[in-house]
Formats: sequence, structure tokens, C-alpha cells
Amino acid sequence: MAESTTPAYREPSVANLRDTLPKLLKDPLGTLVGLADAAPGQIVQLNLGTIRPYLVAEPAHVQHVLRDNAANYTRAGDSMLWKSVKKIGGDGILAEGPDWEASRRRLQPHFTPKRIDAVVDGLSRAISDAVDELNVPARNGEPVDAASEISKIICQAVIRVFFGDKMSVADGVRIIAEQDTVATALRFRLLIPFVPDAVPMPGDRALRRAVRNIDTVMLPLVRAERAHDDGGDDFVAALARARDAHGRKLDEQRVRDDLVSIFVTATETTYTVLTWIFPLLEQLPDVAARLYAEIDRVVGPGDVISHEQLGELRYTRMVLDELVRAYPSGWLVPRTAIADDVIGGTRVKAGGTIVLSPYVTQRLARFWDRPAVFDPERFAPDAPRRAHRYAYYPFGGGGHQCIGQYFFQVEAPLIVATLLSRFRYQLMTPGVPSPRLAATLRPGERVSLLLTPHRQPALA
Repeated sequence: MAESTTPAYREPSVANLRDTLPKLLKDPLGTLVGLADAAPGQIVQLNLGTIRPYLVAEPAHVQHVLRDNAANYTRAGDSMLWKSVKKIGGDGILAEGPDWEASRRRLQPHFTPKRIDAVVDGLSRAISDAVDELNVPARNGEPVDAASEISKIICQAVIRVFFGDKMSVADGVRIIAEQDTVATALRFRLLIPFVPDAVPMPGDRALRRAVRNIDTVMLPLVRAERAHDDGGDDFVAALARARDAHGRKLDEQRVRDDLVSIFVTATETTYTVLTWIFPLLEQLPDVAARLYAEIDRVVGPGDVISHEQLGELRYTRMVLDELVRAYPSGWLVPRTAIADDVIGGTRVKAGGTIVLSPYVTQRLARFWDRPAVFDPERFAPDAPRRAHRYAYYPFGGGGHQCIGQYFFQVEAPLIVATLLSRFRYQLMTPGVPSPRLAATLRPGERVSLLLTPHRQPALA
């Protein structure tokens, strides 16, 4: 008798509504991790009443969705979340399809390692100048808000290096504040993605207002550059001169969309992730001591960190790698199946909602020892290799992997090392904040710091 060639399908692990919904409302992140941990090798179907999304957390299954069969999983589809995202990013790299591909081709050359390495000195100088502004509140004993100060540092650096100082730091900080509004407003569409766009949701009005406010900064910038091309090589000038596949100059809206995408790429992850480092270090004196020791050894008082010094900040990079494992900015990534498919033996119907979560996958106990513990040693050069490439994907994967990944790996250690080489700090409210779920993951409570000058350069 011939052996059957019929594939062996398996049913997903189903989380029923009555048991799951109260837990999701109380502790959504912990609940999702618990469901995935309890179903090794399986997809978990969340029974949420009118919608039954598939939680895909197993690294091999994540790879299938993001890389191996990525063409079948769109981030557009019927998801109202992505329709809302388009309101801020338009048809740039936050979109899908041919427009996304064209935008990515235009922007990718600006984010290559070679291009980023070439601006390290200018980036470091801008960060140094921005950190110097904290001397006043430090000497006066005035508390500062960590998120606000990090956003100012990032804005000053990004604007000087990539925007040719054509945008003021105040306008950049304003855009970051509006990004925060957008991220918070989108959480309702993110958590309930099946609600039609025509149905009003909390946050919709705030989102529209934030987009208008962003446009009051970006559109005049675009119009001025298109009217008076200065021949510069900054992002604004380059995009104002750019042409589409047919040789036509990009229209005003497309340039605006790309500029917004660039700004989000260069600021959002760094801004949201670095705010976590202050409460974490206060809870982990051994990690903090080793980090401080490395920074004090490599970076002199008042130094503008060089490219060579950046390469010596190995433990700093380990801390940041662990930071984006424990608190990835893009914590939830929804997709829609275009056609029927099989993921890990489970059949998924066309139109099905797929939920990926770097936060969940990066806390699976079967892939990470003591996943709830913050341990930079996981990323030591001699640490064992991870069991699967997609056990760790804080910047996404496949064609939609974040083009700003390398920029973060340069910008973030420059900010941390410059700041901690000059200041020590005390939390005004001790403890690690609970996460606030939005389109990006961020601390749920304000992180307020009292800075103390650490080392000052010798007087000439």
C-alpha cells in the first residue's frame, strides 16, 4: 500500500474569549508571552469574538511570514491600523506595494553603513553640543524629563547632519511630540484592527490634528527647497531634486512623505528605547558600574566621541542590544494574509489577521534563558549563537526590515556614552515604569532625572 502524501495539518492552539480577554485587558504583554510560551512550535489563535487573529511567535514561523513567503502577508490589506499609519507617512516607506518600493530605493542609500560612518564625526559633535545644554539644570539641581531631553538631543543631531539645519530644533521637538500623539492615538486601531475606518475611534481626532501640525512644519520646508534649490546634499535637497521611475520630479506630497519617513526612522526608535535605560540601570548596579567604567575609560571629559572611540564601546553596545530585546520599539506587527497558506502545519485562510510581536518572541523561555532578566551578557562576543535568526528581530525582518537599524547602532551609543561621560543621575521616582502600549512601546510613566555633573574637561 502506497504511503500517504497528504500533509499533516495541525490545529492552532486556541485561546478562548472568556479566559483570555480579562487577562489581555489587565496585562496584554504578559498574557501574550504566556500564551506563546504555553504553545511551543504552534500558532496561537486568539478568540476575541468577532476577530480571531493568529499570534505568530515561533521564530521559524516569523521567518515564514516576514521573509520566506512575505509576498503573501501585506501590512496594508484590510487593516485599519495601516490606513491610519498612511495618514502620517503617506505612500513612503510606511506604506506597501510599488510606492513603498520606490520610496525605499530612494532612501536606502542615505542609510547605508558607508554613508552613516561618513557622518559619525558631525553626528557626535551635534550630540555633544546638545548634551552640553544639560549643564544648566544639572548645576542648578533642576530635574529634567528623560524623554524630553533625549528627544532634544536626537533632534539637534538629526537636523544638523541630515536636514542641513533647514529645520529648527524646536520644530523637530514639536514633530517628535506629534509622533508621540500619533503613536498613542493608533493604539486603539492597533488593538482592534478590524473596526472600519468610517467608525470613529478614540484617538482619531488627535491623530488628524497631529498630522496637520506635522504638515505645518514639513510642507513649507519642502516648498522652500523646491523653489530655491541650493544644490546641497542633505535629505531635503536630495529629495527635492529626486525623480520617479519616469524621470519626473517628485511631487510635493511625495517629498513630504519621504521626509516624514526619514524623520521617524531617525528618531522614533532611539527616542522610545533610550528612555528605558535610566530606570533599568538604577535597578542593576553591576551593569551600571561596568557601563560607567567602560565609558570613563574610553571617553575623556568633554570629549566629542570619535569613530575609533565608538568602536571601543563594546559593553555599551551589549547593553543597547539587550535593551531592544527587552523593550523593542515596534512591539507589535500586524499582517493580513492575501491567500490561503500553511504556517508550521497550521492552515491560515485568506484575509486572516496575523500578529507578530518581537516583544513576545524575544521573551520566549525556550529560546532565552531567564527572559525577564535584563542581561547584556547575552550579546557578549563569545556568547552562544541564538537558536534561530528570528528569535531576535527588534528591527523587523525581510524586505520591510527597518532601514534605520545601522543608524540606531551608531546614534544610540553616541548619545548614551556622551551623556554618561558627563553626568550621573538619580531617578525622582524609583523603579522601572510599566510599559505603555501604543504603536511603539514606551514607558507608561514619566522618567524624571536629577543630573549631577560627573567629570568636567580641564581648563586650558
